[in-house]
Amino acid sequence: MNRVWLITGANSGFGRALTEAAVAAGDVVVATARRVAALDDLAAAHPGQVSPLPLDVTDAAAIDAIIEDVIARHGRIDVLVNNAGRSHVGAAEETTDAELRDLFEVHLFGPAALIRAVLPHMRSRRSGAIVQLSSLGGQLSYAGFGAYSATKSALEGLSEALADEVRPFGIKVLIVEPGAFRTELFGNISASTAMADYAETAGQTRQVVEASAGKQPGDPAKAAAAMLAALDAPDTPLRLPLGDDAVDAILGHLDSVRADITAWEKITRNTRLSD
Repeated sequence: MNRVWLITGANSGFGRALTEAAVAAGDVVVATARRVAALDDLAAAHPGQVSPLPLDVTDAAAIDAIIEDVIARHGRIDVLVNNAGRSHVGAAEETTDAELRDLFEVHLFGPAALIRAVLPHMRSRRSGAIVQLSSLGGQLSYAGFGAYSATKSALEGLSEALADEVRPFGIKVLIVEPGAFRTELFGNISASTAMADYAETAGQTRQVVEASAGKQPGDPAKAAAAMLAALDAPDTPLRLPLGDDAVDAILGHLDSVRADITAWEKITRNTRLSD
């Protein structure tokens, strides 16, 4: 039986690439975006396989309605892909409360609401998959990316617990951690008001982002193929880093964490109450 996908942010980047890969596999995709007209070409190219629907993932009422609509149309949702998102650059001190909260609405609260809405249907069928588009920034961070990484690491913490909770129901959770891919992420980036004191730290990150937009080495189509392969594998991994930069950065970060723990292990273990 071909799968039914619900993909947020399907109009570009990984969302579009996943939509095209799923359609090529013979599946049906409910493709969502805030600006649904951006999905017209996909729907026209794949009549009957791509159903475009408008969705702002920060609109909780719309989320409940769209899940019920998809279930009514297709009878089930086999794969939920929480892909909608954007980037942000700014030092921690530069980032305002409003900027931080807006990012969390898109990257954490929206996906959480979609998960809550879809899980009753997946649990009743004892099958399904939830794909969480995180980032290498979900595992580590750099100057200027603190707010963005905070939302992605929060999503990963939620997802790791979720995986344990839904595994008994036959539901998979896949956390995807891409590096720099040729998507519109750096073209859809907000920035905090810059402070001169951070010119050499967060300011350098701003320059790198501006210079690399449209020049990222990763191929979204190959990323989508890797995600489908992971979902189809008998033993789907919890985390799937994508790209040389993501794999190298995450492995290096894990080595650094291990080195810190090992260096302080004698002191940190010696913290029990005395008998």
